Amino acid sequence: MTTLTLVQGDITRERADALVNAANSSLLGGGGVDGAIHRRGGPAILAECRALRASRYGKGLPTGQAVATTAGELDARWVIHTVGPVWSATEDRSEQLASCYREALRVADELGARTVAFPAISTGVYRWPLEDAARIATETVRTTPTAVEEVRFVLFDDRAYQAFARHAG
Repeated sequence: MTTLTLVQGDITRERADALVNAANSSLLGGGGVDGAIHRRGGPAILAECRALRASRYGKGLPTGQAVATTAGELDARWVIHTVGPVWSATEDRSEQLASCYREALRVADELGARTVAFPAISTGVYRWPLEDAARIATETVRTTPTAVEEVRFVLFDDRAYQAFARHAG
């Protein structure tokens, strides 16, 4: 059974088999978690992302999908990049957000990762409401069959930590 752990802090400081990056579809870095992972992880991550763009993902990684690269200088073996949906008041994109977590766990299983650290996907510049994102993330991780032993949600601030704590119960 997978253990869910909550941590308040910086995902780039975590030690895990795999760190999940809330990437943009370009895979070439950006703001928030994506920029932080690329900055701290160093050029090896960007080099592998560029290779993925040149081969399988010429148009970018589709929303809800996941792909792995090296973790570079991070304290992990891999970074699993997933593209969360932008929140919409007029269209339900919950399935796309849930898919980010399912697909990241699928990739983690393929890699043999036993510990995986997730950020709160889509809650930053993509504006997904925190309570709803926490509910979707925790429900999806709890109900997705996986060999991952520990899923750690690494939450940037107290507000995010409290939202996930309400749903992780």
